[in-house]
Amino acid sequence: MKYGAIVFPLVSAAGLTLLSACNTIEGVGRDLQRAGDAIEDEADDTRDRRRND
Repeated sequence: MKYGAIVFPLVSAAGLTLLSACNTIEGVGRDLQRAGDAIEDEADDTRDRRRND
């Protein structure tokens, strides 16, 4: 069996995995950003309530 017959499918599979991982990581990044925004909003609300008490 030729070396290229083994390497090409492996490299192709690795490339496809990395491309799909990019989309997954991008989605996780958006989710983390939204979670951070929600935490920041709650912290701001809590600070404002404490100032008004």
